[in-house]
Amino acid sequence: MHEETRTAEIRPDRPADGPHSPAGAGAVLFAERLSPSPGVWVVAAMLAGLTILVFAPIDVWLGVAAAIGFFVVEAIVLITSTPRIVVTDSSLQVGRAQIERRHVGEVTGHRGESARAQQGPLLHGWAYVTVRGWIAPVVRVQITDARDRTPYWLTSTRRPEELVAALGGRMADEAA
Repeated sequence: MHEETRTAEIRPDRPADGPHSPAGAGAVLFAERLSPSPGVWVVAAMLAGLTILVFAPIDVWLGVAAAIGFFVVEAIVLITSTPRIVVTDSSLQVGRAQIERRHVGEVTGHRGESARAQQGPLLHGWAYVTVRGWIAPVVRVQITDARDRTPYWLTSTRRPEELVAALGGRMADEAA
């Protein structure tokens, strides 16, 4: 694990969204929550339903209550761990990390095979990664701060064209 830097500052004392976010924000140019897809919620419901099987030999209604409780816990975890991407005039925030826009270099959006390659064989070990398996497209944001050992950020997004446009980048060729 690499050390935190001043530019990719993670601030647990500040909520990922709300009245204090992003710090020193100007006009919001882009905002997106990486919320779980409907398929993730179906899987969560199915897992919760399996708890009925565990408790059915004891009491079916205990199993139903356990399933409801388990689903509530799953929902809380899924909702509270949902990162947010916010681009303002002066900063970029991805999840709990934030960087000033002056330290943002080349920005490239990826879809399809290009996105898969960015998340696998081309992924740098020191990159800051906020990837959600249920969101295929990714955007790679180069970090230009010489004091920051993080070479780039890689984040999932459902709207890569909009995020890339907000950061002044480009979409990669599909063949790349």
